[in-house]
Amino acid sequence: MKQDYYEVLGIEKGASEDDIKKAYRKMAMQYHPDRNQGNTEAEEKFKVAAEAYEVLSDGDKRARYDRFGHQGMRSNDYHQYSNANDVFSQFSDIFSGFSGGGSIFDSFFGGGQQQRQAGPERGADIQLRIPLKLEEIAVGVEKTVKVKHYRRCGTCSGTGAKGTGGVQSCTTCGGQGQVRQVRSMGFGQFVNVTTCPSCQGAGTTIKDKCTACSGEGRLQEESTLKVKIPAGVNDGNYLTLQNQGHVGRRGGAAGDALVVIQELEHEVFIRDGDDVILDLDLTFPQAALGGEIQVPTLSGQALLKIQSGTKAGHILRMRDKGIQHLNRNSKGDQLVRINIVTPTKLNKEEKGLIEKLAGMEHFKKSQGEFHKAENTDSEPQAEESGIFENLKNMFS
Repeated sequence: MKQDYYEVLGIEKGASEDDIKKAYRKMAMQYHPDRNQGNTEAEEKFKVAAEAYEVLSDGDKRARYDRFGHQGMRSNDYHQYSNANDVFSQFSDIFSGFSGGGSIFDSFFGGGQQQRQAGPERGADIQLRIPLKLEEIAVGVEKTVKVKHYRRCGTCSGTGAKGTGGVQSCTTCGGQGQVRQVRSMGFGQFVNVTTCPSCQGAGTTIKDKCTACSGEGRLQEESTLKVKIPAGVNDGNYLTLQNQGHVGRRGGAAGDALVVIQELEHEVFIRDGDDVILDLDLTFPQAALGGEIQVPTLSGQALLKIQSGTKAGHILRMRDKGIQHLNRNSKGDQLVRINIVTPTKLNKEEKGLIEKLAGMEHFKKSQGEFHKAENTDSEPQAEESGIFENLKNMFS
């Protein structure tokens, strides 16, 4: 079982953002791998601390974790959008002083710290936000979006050069794409490896630039993308469209487009997981007599049966009228919460009917009495029902 994130950082559940940051900084310094070389236990603690900080430092993720625990952090093909690298960029004063360069995130969460090979860099990812109605989330939807991104130049095929002889090996780095700086530190040498400033890591320079893209190998264009969004996604989930981000300079591979889901607030329904909640206002005669009433659902109008004697606060369940579960065929339910509306203004006829009701058997016996709640489902008498019908017609 995974350890509680608050316990990992040694803080209370109500800890402030500053407390979380201080706790993580302390652990990062203590268990950094460069201070504990060969210590797998320290390496694991460092990784878990970073994972805990990533969740607890984000307000939305922390709220989700507080409510659902580690189960709420799980996902299948669609993940909560985050850039975990930001965890480490916030503490650059800790990580920049250790050897290896790059992001410590790459080392522990996939990729490893390897020297960058000469060649054009991969293009940047782009982020798109797609607002969705609850009705669209309930069944899934395909959306068409327009995006501006860098695409490969058609004139030079992405090389950035005019003609085939326009590219030459970089004289600054000798075609390596990197430059090394060596400094003596008294007790030894400090080697700093950085991207070549002349060729930006490509290993080559251009003698004769393409006139269409000015040597970039790419041009900004507007594209139309189709995004198929499955049913059951949540606000903040994202889908990855591979190779639909910016193309890299001078033949570099394209990044990805990250499509982030934005769930719009619904005017009627409240979402609770894959269930939806509807507040239904009934008059007292409607609740007392019962009957059928039309209510909205995510797929249109539907009839709902109201039992006679329905009480305020009672919840009626409409099976399979909610949101389809993500990656499953089953659906959530629609929960209808009953509210009894009491009129604030009565005319003379309405007031007379209610006063008449107050003197009848099913009302008189409970006036001003206090007792343990019990189930009283007896049917109203004929005369009472008649008065209810009159009131029902007046208030409807």
